[in-house]
Amino acid sequence: MAQLDVRQKLEILADAAKYDASCASSGTAKRNSADGKGIGSTEGMGICHAYAPDGRCISLLKILLTNSCIFDCHYCINRKSSNVRRARFTAQEVVNLTLSFYRRNYIEGLFLSSGIIKSSNYTMEQLVEVARSLREDHHFRGYIHLKTIPDADPELVHQAGLYADRVSINVELPTVGGLKRLAPEKDNARIEGAMGEIKAAIIDTAEARTKYRSAPRFAPAGQSTQMIVGADAATDGDIVTKASTLYDRFGLRRVYYSAFSPIPDASSVLPLQRPPLMREHRLYQSDWLMRFYGFQPREVVAATDDATGMLPLDIDPKLAWALKFRDQFPVDVNRAPRELLWRVPGLGTKAVKSILAARRWRRLRLDDVARLTVSIARIRPFIVAEDWRPVTLTDRAELKPLVAPRPARQQLELFGA
Repeated sequence: MAQLDVRQKLEILADAAKYDASCASSGTAKRNSADGKGIGSTEGMGICHAYAPDGRCISLLKILLTNSCIFDCHYCINRKSSNVRRARFTAQEVVNLTLSFYRRNYIEGLFLSSGIIKSSNYTMEQLVEVARSLREDHHFRGYIHLKTIPDADPELVHQAGLYADRVSINVELPTVGGLKRLAPEKDNARIEGAMGEIKAAIIDTAEARTKYRSAPRFAPAGQSTQMIVGADAATDGDIVTKASTLYDRFGLRRVYYSAFSPIPDASSVLPLQRPPLMREHRLYQSDWLMRFYGFQPREVVAATDDATGMLPLDIDPKLAWALKFRDQFPVDVNRAPRELLWRVPGLGTKAVKSILAARRWRRLRLDDVARLTVSIARIRPFIVAEDWRPVTLTDRAELKPLVAPRPARQQLELFGA
């Protein structure tokens, strides 16, 4: 195999990293370089854009250490039996790239993952060495996200958490049966065991820092994971249930969903087509309902189709739930508590906050609510206001056309025949 230069490696390994969706930088500990000893701040090719809670767009260098792998997971383009062009960075090359990209103001941090080479421990050692060198040798203050390996020695994973802002372990598939079928070399118990150890370390170091300010930080931005959607027979209900279990058991910051994408020379056990991208979007919306709108997992699952277990693609999960449980509506915007207002389709958390503040001073009319929302037509059938009470509409088929978003008009080709 011909020797590759760094630019050629970057082209291969940045492209290979695009299949990992769990690239985010929210929740990092703030660092500064006021002492003159560090570079980078938490405030092109291989660059992904993540968003902080305040809306800032943060650019990260997103690459693999290598796309070679000793595992043969059916859904992975980098699996052992895949016919792809291979490349591998040294730890020092990744360090140099990160510093070089930062100095050019291209990035504010690093997202580093890898295929498994030689062994899980050897690979994890290389990942840790990159983070250690950036932090200790170059005083890098930017964001670092390391994708850890569940089979690696727990001490190596612990070291990763001491250098990285966030660590993550991909559960890959939502069901144990799917993982055994498509990734037989991976084990659900080991994956969840490693996630549990990371959770314990995060809690322990957080408690230590309440007593000793000099105690080291451990993954201050927490841990995350990713599930592949559409590679196996798991329903949306299965995925939502799995995600809620992971949030509860391991205190995850995020669960990411990645629609399966057919790969070259694909295994015969994989589907021939990728699932609709809208399915991935609906799962993110359902995740949002559980995290920020007070929905219980069983309520999101109840919004799925009874026969297929899938969320509807033409409407969002919140509207699907509201149409299915019409007896919960209408909601009085002048009296209902926050938790009930959150369930009104079309009302977001900011709009609900504004409603709660405004109604302290006056009774809200329909026009008052309209000024706080994007589409009052969508909300109107589900609320009661001072001058408004909806006509009784109990049939879902009758109500849906009034509140569902209209399909986008087809764009005509300018140079069509």
